[in-house]
Amino acid sequence: MTEEPIEESESEVFEEDEDPIEALEARVGELEKELQYSAAEMVNVRQRAARDRSDAIRYGGMSLALKMLPLLDSLEKALEAVDDEEFGSLSEGVRLTLEGARAAMETEGVVKIEVGTDFDPTTMEAIATVPVPEGSDPGSVIEIVEVGYMYHDRILRAARVIVAEDQ
Repeated sequence: MTEEPIEESESEVFEEDEDPIEALEARVGELEKELQYSAAEMVNVRQRAARDRSDAIRYGGMSLALKMLPLLDSLEKALEAVDDEEFGSLSEGVRLTLEGARAAMETEGVVKIEVGTDFDPTTMEAIATVPVPEGSDPGSVIEIVEVGYMYHDRILRAARVIVAEDQ
């Protein structure tokens, strides 16, 4: 069983009424377009990869920072609970530890969310609402239950607050 080469005449490759040169020029035009699209896609892929690398470097410590927040909270609560007269040196040690931990977190881009008087849903989470106390406006923050933190420009943990609501 021998295979004989199948020869196609030029008239079979191109339509009979079409000029072969025009057909080839049209095909070259199509291929040039595809080449341009491919080159543009490669540029986009490189830019996306560079942006992803930059984000990975910038936000790579976010997980660790999130795990450190309960430590900061615990140290703050320990300082609030300790009696300075009875445990002076212990409270001083806890205060220094807390300051060191805060300083280290700030150098890595973790900062406290400043809670104003008005509720801001982009940085705060309302965990409860209470009737408007006298001297307050509806939608104002009554109490901060848990401090919130930002990691560079992203919310690491929203501030949990109690908000005054209109009846």
